[in-house]
Amino acid sequence: MIGRLNGRIDGRGDGWALIDVGGVGYMVEGSARTLDGLPADGEAVTLHIETYAREDQLRLFGFLSEADRGWFRLLMRVNGVGAKAALAIGGVLSPDDLAQAVAQGDKEMVARAPGVGGKLAQRIVQELHDKLPETGFVVGGDMPDGAADEAMRDAVSVLVNLGYPRAQARQALLAARRETEAGDVETIVRFALRELAS
Repeated sequence: MIGRLNGRIDGRGDGWALIDVGGVGYMVEGSARTLDGLPADGEAVTLHIETYAREDQLRLFGFLSEADRGWFRLLMRVNGVGAKAALAIGGVLSPDDLAQAVAQGDKEMVARAPGVGGKLAQRIVQELHDKLPETGFVVGGDMPDGAADEAMRDAVSVLVNLGYPRAQARQALLAARRETEAGDVETIVRFALRELAS
């Protein structure tokens, strides 16, 4: 299986890009957001790859970040979501936007993707609600890269250890994030506890 490609952009079309890796051209499908984020033809690129092999076809799906690939994998596990719908959702929602939509049960936000109706959007937010990765959250504030994710993981852990269900803890943390710009665990947990008590 192919997990990553390092090469140069050697052309592009509707929904795909050709990546030249040592003289071999790999046709990689991607969301509109991914393809728009690619460098110009001839420039170097690294893509995280999800490989789908079937008896009659081999498809490579490319992503600019591991978070994008992770959400694609989660979406593909939802009944009724195929590659086309997963790419459409990834084309209009960043991993952070999708995490917030799922955590808040916002099916309208998910339904903004072309070809994703209300029923499918509802199924997505319901089925993925308990599978939401903590790295989908950003606490906010002026924090170095990675520190916000670590703070959020710690905050979720604190609330779960206090006996709150993981899904409820995440929703409270999203609400807390809207209330404070602070990024330290103690402050974000304090605001989340206020939310849980209300």
